[in-house]
Amino acid sequence: MNASLPLSQRNGRLLLRRPTKADLDFLVDLFSRHELVAHRPDPVADTPQQSAARLARDIGHWDRHGFGRWAVEVEGKPVGFGGVTVSADFDGLNLSCHLHPQSWGHGYATELVRAALDAAFGPLHAERVIGLVRVANPASRRVLEKCGFAFEQEVMLHGAPTMLFALPRPHWMRISDPAA
Repeated sequence: MNASLPLSQRNGRLLLRRPTKADLDFLVDLFSRHELVAHRPDPVADTPQQSAARLARDIGHWDRHGFGRWAVEVEGKPVGFGGVTVSADFDGLNLSCHLHPQSWGHGYATELVRAALDAAFGPLHAERVIGLVRVANPASRRVLEKCGFAFEQEVMLHGAPTMLFALPRPHWMRISDPAA
């Protein structure tokens, strides 16, 4: 993929920006939350070292590809991380959305997913975006379905059954332009 995204952009209520090392404290807190890791096959919080490695991967993805997961802020306060990344295992860009539990229920996940889809199918010219959701995570499934994703198949991911949802470009174009 030879496209890139701006280092930051405003999308509705959300400021979406490239993550920096200064985001580490928030990321450590985010991935230490039981509510966030409860759907993992082994629902154990990340150590600070694992969060630092996650942040380094996210920054490295931006360096290599010119896009990746954003740090997400609302009114100057961090609320999560998410966006699209290159998938090594599946066809299509991989969507992710991790919001702090204190920010759940405000519609931020749907806004973040729609912004990621606009970026993926717009400047990044993706043909397909996938979302991987654990069976035990109905809230994430509802967000994907609300944004036009359809269940495609069950896959094994890190030793656990995971639902793979997909949204191809032609379908996104129909739902993003109701006049079409």
